[in-house]
Amino acid sequence: MTTNDTVTNWAGNITFGAERFHAPASVEELQELVAGGKAVRALGTGHSFNAIADTRGDLVSTARLPRVLDIDHDSATVTVSAGLRFGEFTGALHRAGHALHNLGSLPHISVAGACATGTHGSGDGNGSLATAVRSFQYVSATGDLVTRRRGDEDFAGSVVSLGALGIVTRLTLDLVPAFDIQQWVYEGLAHATLRERFDEVMAAAYSVSLFTDWRGDHIDQVWLKRRVGDAEGPVPGPARWLGAVRADGPRHPVPGMPVESCTAQMGLAGPSPDRLPHFRLDHTPSSGDELQSEYFVAREDAVAAFDALHAVRDRFAPHLQVGEIRSVAADDLWLSPACERASVAFHFTWLPDPAAVLPALRTIEDALAPFAARPHWGKLFTVEPAVLRGLYPCYSRFERLMARCDPSGVFRNDLIAHHFAG
Repeated sequence: MTTNDTVTNWAGNITFGAERFHAPASVEELQELVAGGKAVRALGTGHSFNAIADTRGDLVSTARLPRVLDIDHDSATVTVSAGLRFGEFTGALHRAGHALHNLGSLPHISVAGACATGTHGSGDGNGSLATAVRSFQYVSATGDLVTRRRGDEDFAGSVVSLGALGIVTRLTLDLVPAFDIQQWVYEGLAHATLRERFDEVMAAAYSVSLFTDWRGDHIDQVWLKRRVGDAEGPVPGPARWLGAVRADGPRHPVPGMPVESCTAQMGLAGPSPDRLPHFRLDHTPSSGDELQSEYFVAREDAVAAFDALHAVRDRFAPHLQVGEIRSVAADDLWLSPACERASVAFHFTWLPDPAAVLPALRTIEDALAPFAARPHWGKLFTVEPAVLRGLYPCYSRFERLMARCDPSGVFRNDLIAHHFAG
């Protein structure tokens, strides 16, 4: 992420414009830095594809803050330091008999960054990663340490906050009992079958991902992650399922990429942190050289949204590496893309060509406009603030919270200022 005197995001499409870069080794050092700063932003693992983490002042990594991993068996919670990556502690949770209810496709991302942007994972019954947050601690614009707990006023507006309220130092997350997952991949699910049986497909396992290049008349790969002991899904993975054929070996969702990068398939049972993500922590996630965008529509609009995208696929598919379709349960977090509606997310992994991707984004956004599609905050989109404002019931409420918590705009960078008044 660092080259010579420049610092970029993971994809390399954003070069951060900060005057100074910091990696404080203590919370006290972080407090002093924020209290003395005029423009400060937190940098997680750099897996965002837009300038959400950028600043003209001080860019702060939380990766060197003291490591915290405190499991409370009685309350079924874990408290972790904000800069920890999911793959660095979920294995320890499993060994202690616990698990997070959901995980994203990449174990490489930081806990605080994922929660702040509404990053989600998959599953009809699974809320986004941020829904596990029971409480969190952050450094406010004045340098004070503040703790917010579920049930507090404005808690629902503070979890997915885009880094606009402060720099998170630790989070306490709800746990569930440890569980194992079996993963199968099926190939060639016909579009006609998906349209007719969409709910059945998405409910076929604990977590379901549909991968497509948007070029043919079928879904290329269906990844079914079945919780061991659950009744739903193909057991033990029949040769054919809804007309799709079980893969005869491990698969990578991006054509041409090494399957060794992916988590174990072929029905081999294993701990949830080793199966719910698509990719392994010790390998390059996805294709590594890519851009990404993602849009969330209400669950009841999913098939119509699929058809709308299908109608314009010739205008964006040539620039695509792979697309993914997943479901996410509704939540009450103000800026969550799944706020107050069960959602289906249409994800796009693009070739690393920003000039070609920009018009493709506009094509997709126009096609999805009738469905009030909400873009992922940490990925590429061109939706204007006036449109975004109408997509979230608590948008103005968040603006008031931001103005109250950070009246001088310490954490307000160009992207935040563009989209939110305050």
